[in-house]
Amino acid sequence: MPKLKTKSGAKKRFKVTASGKVSRAQAGKRHGMIKRTPKQIRNKRGTTVLSDSDSRIVKKFLPYA
Repeated sequence: MPKLKTKSGAKKRFKVTASGKVSRAQAGKRHGMIKRTPKQIRNKRGTTVLSDSDSRIVKKFLPYA
């Protein structure tokens, strides 16, 4: 069998943790920060874990993760 290719977009956006969960960056921090409250901006720092149903889809794009 040939090796499977990883989707480049998924490779850049997602990371699989040691326990097998998929982590991603918080959404809503690219532009328009002036509209958001300071609390919102603060809470969107760092990464978050994808839901189980979404992580199943993402794992198809990351075959060796």
